[in-house]
Amino acid sequence: MEAAVVALVVKAYDEGTKVAGYINDKNDYVKDLEGNYLELKRVVGTLMERRDDVEAEVNRDKRMQATRECQDWILRVKEIETEFSNLEKEYNRKVKRSWKPNRWFSKSKLSERIAKKSEEVRCQLAEGNFERGVVVTKLVKPVEKMGALNIEDKQSLHTVFQKTLSYLKHDKIRRIGIWGAVGIGKTAIMQYLNDNEGIAKMFDIIIWITMPNNPSTQKLQKAIIQRLNLSVEGISSIKGKAQRISEELEGKKCLILLDEVGHKIDLHKIVGFQNLKDSKVVLASRSRGICYDMGANALIEVKNLSFDDAWNMFQEIVGDAFSSSSIKRIAELVVNECGGFPLLIDRVAKTFKKYEENDVLWNRGLMCLQRWESSKVGGVDEVLEFLELCYQDLDEIKKGCFFYSALYPEEGEICVDYLLECWRAEGFMDYTNEFQDARGKGHAILKELIDLSLLEITDGRKFVKMNKVLRKMALKMSSQRNDFKLLVKPREGLNDFPKKEEWEQATRISLMDNQLKTLPNTDLDCRNLLTLLLQRNRQLEKIPDSLFAFMQSLRVLDLHATKIQSLPSSLSELIHLRGLYVNSCSCLREFKFDIKALVDLEALDIRGTKISLLQIGGLEKVRCLKMSLSNFGMDSHIEGKLSSFNSLEELTIEVCSSKLWWDKIVDTVKKEVAALEKLNSLRFCFPEVDCIELFVTTSPIWKKNSCMTFQFANGHPDSTSPQILESFCYASNNSLKLVDSDGVNPIMLKLLVKTYAFGLINHKGVSRLSDFGMKNMDKMLVCLIEGCNEIKTIINGNGITQGVLKCLEHLCINNVLKLESIWQGPVYPGSLAQLKNLTLSKCPELKKIFSKGMIQQLPQLQYLRVEDCRQIEEIVMESENNGLEANVLPSLKTLILLDLPKLTRIWVDDSLEWPSLQRIKISGCNMLRSLSFNNANATKLRFIEGQESWWGALMWDDDAVKQKLQSLCILN
Repeated sequence: MEAAVVALVVKAYDEGTKVAGYINDKNDYVKDLEGNYLELKRVVGTLMERRDDVEAEVNRDKRMQATRECQDWILRVKEIETEFSNLEKEYNRKVKRSWKPNRWFSKSKLSERIAKKSEEVRCQLAEGNFERGVVVTKLVKPVEKMGALNIEDKQSLHTVFQKTLSYLKHDKIRRIGIWGAVGIGKTAIMQYLNDNEGIAKMFDIIIWITMPNNPSTQKLQKAIIQRLNLSVEGISSIKGKAQRISEELEGKKCLILLDEVGHKIDLHKIVGFQNLKDSKVVLASRSRGICYDMGANALIEVKNLSFDDAWNMFQEIVGDAFSSSSIKRIAELVVNECGGFPLLIDRVAKTFKKYEENDVLWNRGLMCLQRWESSKVGGVDEVLEFLELCYQDLDEIKKGCFFYSALYPEEGEICVDYLLECWRAEGFMDYTNEFQDARGKGHAILKELIDLSLLEITDGRKFVKMNKVLRKMALKMSSQRNDFKLLVKPREGLNDFPKKEEWEQATRISLMDNQLKTLPNTDLDCRNLLTLLLQRNRQLEKIPDSLFAFMQSLRVLDLHATKIQSLPSSLSELIHLRGLYVNSCSCLREFKFDIKALVDLEALDIRGTKISLLQIGGLEKVRCLKMSLSNFGMDSHIEGKLSSFNSLEELTIEVCSSKLWWDKIVDTVKKEVAALEKLNSLRFCFPEVDCIELFVTTSPIWKKNSCMTFQFANGHPDSTSPQILESFCYASNNSLKLVDSDGVNPIMLKLLVKTYAFGLINHKGVSRLSDFGMKNMDKMLVCLIEGCNEIKTIINGNGITQGVLKCLEHLCINNVLKLESIWQGPVYPGSLAQLKNLTLSKCPELKKIFSKGMIQQLPQLQYLRVEDCRQIEEIVMESENNGLEANVLPSLKTLILLDLPKLTRIWVDDSLEWPSLQRIKISGCNMLRSLSFNNANATKLRFIEGQESWWGALMWDDDAVKQKLQSLCILN
């Protein structure tokens, strides 16, 4: 018992000793709290200083990067920094509350944690010595990702990507130029190229450079050197650095992506590009000209988004605001106002998203956008600023031409010839002696505006148009200039003319395509007015006598297609008028003034009027005259009247008279034309081929002027033929149309050598087009063959030793009853290489479209129409195209098949890729029971037009394909 008590006492003593020791230790920590804190603060400070030194060493050389050990150490130091900050805050709280007795224990714990943290910091500081160093050479990443937007659902942009990809796979193409307007989506395409996994596998390294506004060789070399992580120590010359870059890239497959290229740069001078045989470059520029200057051997234009793509993009950004049908209708108008510019769509959509489902705000926003009120619609000013970059590259003359083009309706077609005449009349081009020279300069200006995407050329080349967004930009910027005050209200449904103040302030006025019945009858002080466009006001019957009294500066007056019966006497005041257009004024009979008063008049168009040639005699400066044969009248005294225009350079005589009348005066007309010594452009219809021959062989002007341009036709005026040639020619293009003629005339062959557009209509005595000699057709762009019932094939390839019809873009064959094939015999490489449009209609004996070897020569074919050719069984015949590669017809976008009763298939199976096909229209092809498509090909197909009965009768191997295609159908 006693022993047990002793043991218990001893145990209690030991425990008490331990507790006393524990309490003593804790008390020591409490006593040392401040000291421990100050020590921790000191060692943490030392650690931070070491961290700063290490980071400075890492950042000293951009070619180097921290070792893995160093990176981990820096991360741990950052963690310690955070932990110290938390401990410091806790310490400060404990110090402030030191009077509370219950804080003793927590202070002890805090002091202990601080002491341990100090030890940890000392260890971390020791580890920061890095005996093996803190940096290693950076590894160059094959691709530096840009975070590109997905453009697969934006067909307009994705098409450009796919074209670029195909060019990148082409061995002989090393420089690819992508061009288009600012804000059109070029950068999005370039970023998508940079980030694309498929392209990354094609190249060892991809280098991205956004070009600065003021690029220099030094800046570009520096960017590439940094991207490649190169050492150029001791190399100061541009040539030396280029050699160093070239050495680094030698043997590697490198893709250089240059975005926003605004000036020509010499890639060889920068990187020794000519030595890099396995490298390629893709450049994006707002100017096609810069792409040419950079040596691009493949060019791709980025066009405005289609409405569908624009609508999808707008919807993605705005979200779920379209539950209301009224808002959806407004939204469609909003998207239309954006003109297919992705940049503008993005900014406008973000503004309208804020309106949610408030249709009042949506309506107001639409009105502000239509008026281009930047303060009400976010992003408009930003877009304008981007678009102005293109405009600022122009000199003052070209800026004037750009502004002038905004006088015409938005998206409306403007005749190129007419526009150039107006530019000259306005004085935008040097007032050279020859009209032809002025046209040449005008075309150069026009090309630059087109290359900058400020104007767009139509497919037929005869017209241009201006995107609605660019037009608004032009109108907004011109309003800020005193010399270009525009009053522009075309196609606005005006019944009454604008206010007097608006007339008097303007330097150019456009009121075309309205319903004006009258014009101001008060005196207008329009002394600064230079252009007045009133055409196609079809209810305008009379012009007030005093209208032109105070418009002495007027240079262009267009009244065509109005119902005016006479021109008032005040028009004689227009002593500086250079262009007068009254064509298609079918009621116009007289001028109530002496036309000789128009002493500066150079361009006059009286086609389709009742004005006689006698009424316009004495205009000594007229250089461009367009008239109808009926303007000669039946007067026997017309001889000498046309030849009196001794300054005339361009003459158009349209034949619209009866054969009897025409035959009576045509000989006199021929003599008059032949006497015009300065004539260098003639458009005329001769009665017979012999008459053309006579003119060409006897006319002094034809013999003297080897560069004379012509648009000749033969046949009587009641001969009917399609106007395909008209739509593809302007004054500087030669065209020849032979109607109801026979055989091959040697003179026609000489003309054919100079011809760009050729029409052969109801011609006899030839069995094929090649009878005219293939070498004579090297310049031909357009060819129409119609009603030539002896022709059995278009080209006979036997004996041909080089590519033929290499420039031909459009081939139209209509109503050729004995035609059996387009091409017979071997097809030499390069033949038909530029053919874009092929139309075949009413050829009852035609069985094969693409003969052996022909289809491989059509990389540019975009449009194929086959109609009423009743022997056609296959579009691409298997018997003629064994072993056909899957990538034929890579550019075909539209396929139209109409009234082909024997057609059973397009191609034997679904092996063809159809990479560009977007639209198919099929009607009257009841034996066509299958389509050559599957889930993998024709990925761009968007529309299938046909009849419900035909679609319902199709047979399918895969229901999934049927469901996919059915969603694209427009059936009737």
